Amino acid sequence: MTTVLVFGATGDQGLPLMRALSAQGFRVRAATRQPDAFPREAFPHVEVVGAAFEDVASLTKACAGADAIAMNLPFSFDRAYARMMGENICTAARAAGSVRKIVFNTSCVIAPADIGLAAHDGRRDIEAAMAASGLAWASIRSVVFMDNILRPWVKPAILSHGVFAYPARDDLKINFVCLDDVAAYMAAAVAEPRVTAHAFAIGGPEALTGHDAAARLSVALNRPIRFQSLKPEDFARGMAKLITGSDHVEPNSMWSRVAQFYAWYNDQPQSPLEVDLRPALALLPVQPTPMLVWAKRQDWSS
Repeated sequence: MTTVLVFGATGDQGLPLMRALSAQGFRVRAATRQPDAFPREAFPHVEVVGAAFEDVASLTKACAGADAIAMNLPFSFDRAYARMMGENICTAARAAGSVRKIVFNTSCVIAPADIGLAAHDGRRDIEAAMAASGLAWASIRSVVFMDNILRPWVKPAILSHGVFAYPARDDLKINFVCLDDVAAYMAAAVAEPRVTAHAFAIGGPEALTGHDAAARLSVALNRPIRFQSLKPEDFARGMAKLITGSDHVEPNSMWSRVAQFYAWYNDQPQSPLEVDLRPALALLPVQPTPMLVWAKRQDWSS
């Protein structure tokens, strides 16, 4: 049985990944800084090991005996730290001797060149580390998550005011993708032997504007939902207010960085969030989930 080492196992992207890998018959090993905090009750079959990105020895020990790595790495607004994560993991994978493939979920669109945002450009450095590793690799370049709609800076306005407020211009098309599908793409990339040096743009099956998404939410919730296009800076102020109690946006805060991402998306003449799924689906047997199907599965009661 193939053993897959998962980084970022306990986050909201890692949990569906472990489920997807287990469903395909892989033996799953989770690497985490805090093994005692791992949800063992939900995943009793998962082996848990301690590892830290800064410690190559701990990473090498975690990789020992693993056949593949599947990773959801934290966003870092320090590009040097992101580069370090990618290089240390690849160094450890080579040193372990058993790892044959690395699959990485970028959690964002990756442009053909640096765009001057450290969080994005650091993702490109991680891809470069994989490409230079000598191992088979795949980058799953996922666009905007449907699950973002469930976050406390989006969902309450839907429930209380019937407003889907999001920092996307009115005509910006987005192939929203659910986290379960991202996990399925990653598991398929691990399993598919033809995937050896690939970067896949992945998303859901529909390129939707915010108004299109609101129409689907209206059907799922059985009441009118309208879309409100927010300026990224206003979206950042709302996040800051929710988390800190003040709408003051510090220049280097997480919400400021998120606003910069969406400002870049909105400024492009062609939406970078609209993707052609055909190259991915030619190799990865995934059935992408439409937003309406996803929305009907969610709990909108509170």
